[in-house]
Amino acid sequence: MISIAISSQKGGVGKTTLSINLAHAFARAGYNTLLVDADPQGSVGLSLTRQSRLLSGFYDFLADPGIPMDRLVVPTRLETFSLVAAGQASDYEAGNGSSGSHLARVRAFLRNVAARRFDVCLIDTAAGLFGVTNDIIASADALIIPQQAEPLGIRSVPKLLEGLNRLRIINPRLNVLGVCLTMLQQNLAESTEAANALRQLLPAEMLFNTPILRDEVYVRASAKGLPVGILEEGKGAEIIFDSLRAEIQAKLKKSRQNSSFQSH
Repeated sequence: MISIAISSQKGGVGKTTLSINLAHAFARAGYNTLLVDADPQGSVGLSLTRQSRLLSGFYDFLADPGIPMDRLVVPTRLETFSLVAAGQASDYEAGNGSSGSHLARVRAFLRNVAARRFDVCLIDTAAGLFGVTNDIIASADALIIPQQAEPLGIRSVPKLLEGLNRLRIINPRLNVLGVCLTMLQQNLAESTEAANALRQLLPAEMLFNTPILRDEVYVRASAKGLPVGILEEGKGAEIIFDSLRAEIQAKLKKSRQNSSFQSH
C-alpha cells in the first residue's frame, strides 16, 4: 500500500476537492482506494455524506486504537472506493497534544489500513505542519502539496518547504511528490502570473504538470455529495484528475526505480 498525505501550509487551497477527486480517480482505475478525512473540520465527509458527523472515524481511533477497522471504513457505491470520516472525537483530539504525541497511533492506523489490502490510502489533513498533521506526514510514504494560483498563496510556499525539510529528519523515506496548482483561472492575469511565479520558484520536478482549474462544477458536486466525475457536466474535470493520477504513478515508479538502483 502507498499512503499519500495531502497537506498545505494554509487553508482554502482546494485541498479537500483535490483529495476527493484524486481518490475517485484511483478507484475508477481499479485501485482499492481509501480516503481518510484527517481534517477536524470533516470537510471530506461533509462533501460526500451528510451523516459523516455520526460516524466513528480517524480521530476516534487516535483516542482509542482498540476500535476495529470495520467500524471506521465506510464503503461507497464504487466497490474500490472507501472512506474513513474524521470521527466524533475530532474536535478534542485535534486540539490536544503537540507534534509527535499521536505518532505511534497514526502509524498503527496505517498498518491496520494496509492489512485490509488497500492499494492507495489518501489522507486529507488539516492545514499547517503541526500537531496531528505533522504526525501524519511523518508516517506517510508520500506527500502532495496543493497550492492555489493566487499571489498571496505563493508567498507561503518557501515556509512550507522549510517545514518539509524538518519533517524529512523524522521520516527520511518521505517522497515529496510535488506541488499541485489549484484554483487556476486561465482568463485572469493575476492567477496565471502567480502560476508562472511558482514555476520559477520551484524546481521543475517539484511542480505537477496538471493544474486544477477553478470551476463551479466542484461546488455543485459537493452540494450533491459526489465526486465531480459523477456529474455529467463534470466529465472534463474527471479527465484532469485522471491526468494527475497518471503523473503521480509515474513519479512513484521513478522513485522506486531510483531506490532500487541506490540499494545496489
